[in-house]
Amino acid sequence: MPDNTPKPSNEDLTKRLSNARYPRSNGYDVRWTIENQMGPHALWLLEWLAPALGLDALRPGARVLDLGCGRAMTSVFLAREYDAQVTAADLWVAPDENARRIAEAGFADRVLPVHAEAHDLPFAEGSFDAIVSIDAYQYFGTNDLYLPTLTRLLKPGGRIGVVVPALREEPEGAEPPEHLKPFWDPGFWAFHTPAWWRRHWTRSGTVEVETADWLEDGWKDWLLWSEVCAEESPSEFMAGMARESVELLHADEGRALGFARVVGRRR
Repeated sequence: MPDNTPKPSNEDLTKRLSNARYPRSNGYDVRWTIENQMGPHALWLLEWLAPALGLDALRPGARVLDLGCGRAMTSVFLAREYDAQVTAADLWVAPDENARRIAEAGFADRVLPVHAEAHDLPFAEGSFDAIVSIDAYQYFGTNDLYLPTLTRLLKPGGRIGVVVPALREEPEGAEPPEHLKPFWDPGFWAFHTPAWWRRHWTRSGTVEVETADWLEDGWKDWLLWSEVCAEESPSEFMAGMARESVELLHADEGRALGFARVVGRRR
């Protein structure tokens, strides 16, 4: 039988997702963010990252690489909120698709979409004032040798800032936390604590780590967003992923899962 349950209005969704911690993100069309989501709320996470990255890195006209930009919501945010010149790099979303989305948002002159794999970035040394990565760096950045190859793209003193899904504590041995075993995916082994990321970046010798911290109650933001996307996403694939996240986060209840913010300055 067809589902005749009335859809919530944009006003209702806006109220449900309005969050005092993310005043800039509250100004974006809620349907636009739901339609373009590919995981946790990327604008919320970027808004949390930005103060730690600093106004110098995000000054008007700054050249910023948005690595793993997905559907370029974060790239539009950087251009709109900070007047940055953004290179929106992603492996999975075609540049033509992102170009249309960027143009519709009115930022074709400030955001350049490119197709790029994280280990084969076609940019010269010192090309960027800042590198940003939201909910993507964990897929490639745990490699001990990766950060030095990436930070060469920064100008001396430039900053790299990432937000990644994280763990409160590193699991002992080779088993995940007991309560998460029914949901565990091998990819979750790329989730680490802020302290792990601090050590990982520090020992690379390429950056001075300025921030490595935990988003307090970040799992609650993640859960709320996943619940909304499970109900409202126009993509069944994305809605299904959101439903899986809801189950995972309900099982965890903040015991293990959340987000880490890491910022480093190129030496």
